[in-house]
Formats: sequence, structure tokens, C-alpha cells
Amino acid sequence: MSHALDASGDGGSDTPNLDFAGTTPYEDYVQADVLTHLQHLRSDDPGEMVFLVTTQVMELWFTVIVHEWETASKALREDQLPVAMDALKRSLRELEALNASWRPLAQLTPGQFNAYRAALGEGSGFQSAMYRRMEFLLGDKAASMLVPHRGAPRVHAELEKALQEPSLYDEVLSLLARRGLPVPQSVLDRDLSQRYEPSPEVEAVWTALYAAPDAHLDLHRLGEVLTDVAELVWRWRNDHLVATRRAMGAKTGTGGSAGVTWLEKRAQKNVFPELWTARSHV
Repeated sequence: MSHALDASGDGGSDTPNLDFAGTTPYEDYVQADVLTHLQHLRSDDPGEMVFLVTTQVMELWFTVIVHEWETASKALREDQLPVAMDALKRSLRELEALNASWRPLAQLTPGQFNAYRAALGEGSGFQSAMYRRMEFLLGDKAASMLVPHRGAPRVHAELEKALQEPSLYDEVLSLLARRGLPVPQSVLDRDLSQRYEPSPEVEAVWTALYAAPDAHLDLHRLGEVLTDVAELVWRWRNDHLVATRRAMGAKTGTGGSAGVTWLEKRAQKNVFPELWTARSHV
């Protein structure tokens, strides 16, 4: 017999079940006990906990966003544009949440960061496999980015697969071509394992779509949601840059990366480039 009591101490028909033989159904689904015991601190500084948890939260958001963009890519490939749009729109809210993850770290002083920086050793966000999958889906590919993951066969295989597959933008351009728009065959047949490079012909396609949006209204809307994605990715990169500048200035980054110099180069690159340059010609 259950001995659960309501808040007043008396049993009641509206009292939730509080008596379970093992773990709760909530725990079984969310795995909260696993999540809340993944924090293994390596310093005595109290600020390390927020750095570690915030970084873990970012990894979870990367995972969700990769899921959304892979869902959108598959839907585009199958000409299911509404399904793709739903996934892309969800990813906008998720990107906003991801970007907000910088707030707990955004005002770290050099002294505060140095208090536990040594605990990172050679660790760096540059080594995040899930973030690399995000970048690959955005068309920013390079086989060299697989090198840090050679010692983790499953992760390496997943990245190798993502490297060889069409990016989200590749799927968009293939859809435009199937709709009769003049995307050049050289772009459609490009080596998918290479970084996407801007095309004047693709720019002209987007220019025409934006000049006469009613002719392909659903594709015009797709262009706008992709632009929203690109803007939020740009904001992510800039927030990362600013947080790093505040915490460590121009010093070499953890793991031997170029730190601010590397992040500055990343922040200057536009995602889905022709969607931005085409606006100058409309």
C-alpha cells in the first residue's frame, strides 16, 4: 500500500504517485542522475563548476541542433519543404538558447579564468566533435578536422560520414535545381567533402528569388529562415570571440589553438554566403 501523502499531510485522490519500486519514470526518461553527476572538478576554484556545466549544456544544444539540421536535410532531399521549415524554425529557438549559454561566462576576468584554466590541460572547445558536425552541416568542411578524433573510433566514423554527406546548404541548392532554378551543375556535382565556396551563379539564383518573391514564395521563405540561422551562427561566433577576449586577451588558446586570432577569422565568415551577397543586387 502506498503511504504517499498530499502537501497537507492527508491522503487525497489528486495526490500524485510518490511510491516507486525503483527509480522514478522521470529519472528513467531524463537520466537526471547521470547528468548531474558528470561534473568532475579538477580544481578547488568555485568558478570551475559554472564553466564546466555551461560547456556541457552547450554540447547538449549542439546535439539538438545537429538533429534538427539533419532532419531538415533529409526532408529537403525528399521534397518535404514544410517538414524542413519546421525543423529549421525549431533550430532558431535552440540557437538562441545556445547563444544565451555564453551569459554565465561572458564577463569572466583573466584572473577568474586563470584560477581553473590549468585544469583544462590541452582541452579546447575546438575539439568538440558535435560542434564540428554542426560546422559540416553548414558547409564548412575540412578533412583535417577529423584528426583530433582518431583515438575515438565511433566519433571519428560519425564525423567521416558527415564529411562525405551533403551539407544542409547542398540540399537546399539541390532543391532549387529540382524546382527549375539555374543552379550550375558544377555546384551540384562538387566534392562534398570540401568547404563550400561561393558561386556567382548561385548568387544570381538568390537575387532572382528575392527580386520576385511571389514567383517562388515557399523558396523565398526558406531563404529567410536560412538567413535567420546564419545570423544566429554569426552571433554565436561573435559572442565566443568577445567572451574569449575578456577572459584571456590575445594569449594562445587552450589546446594550443590560436585563441582570439582564430575566432576573429571565424567570425568574419558568413554562413550560406550568397544569401547575404545577393541582397546587394535586389
